[in-house]
Amino acid sequence: MKRYKGLVRLQISILLTLTHIYVNAQAKNVEPQGSTAIFPKGELVPASNFTGTAWVHPLIPADSIFNIPVSSVTFEPGARSFWHSHGGGQGIIAIDGVGFYQEKGKPIQILRKGDAVKCPPDTPHWHGASPDTHFVQLAVTPNHANGRVKWLQPVTSAEYSNPKGYVR
Repeated sequence: MKRYKGLVRLQISILLTLTHIYVNAQAKNVEPQGSTAIFPKGELVPASNFTGTAWVHPLIPADSIFNIPVSSVTFEPGARSFWHSHGGGQGIIAIDGVGFYQEKGKPIQILRKGDAVKCPPDTPHWHGASPDTHFVQLAVTPNHANGRVKWLQPVTSAEYSNPKGYVR
């Protein structure tokens, strides 16, 4: 009987060890998105409108009744959108990491978790991650008769790394 109990304990110990190894292996296969990671990264954004790697995950798609789509956008460090504008304006809410936002002719704003900005309609701007930190934002971009987005030129390295342009 003693030997049987010892064998059962050994089997349970092996089972627990294997379970622990399996759980850790599964956790390593999950791609972390930052400390919040409340939304999946989604699909890669087109390289024709972004510098670096970014993903978009639609949260609330526009339809005939609800005209204000909302998406989560994840930027790797250094990734950013091209200059662009929105016919209906855009709201950006920072939910993780450190990001940059800039309207044409104004200094770069540093965005951290909980910060929000409103970009007026038809105002050229760009947004993305800081050079060393990822950035996750919620983008609220109303549909508009003039279109949702008008893409412009890439943000140059000089524009992106202008230390005199930072505010916060």
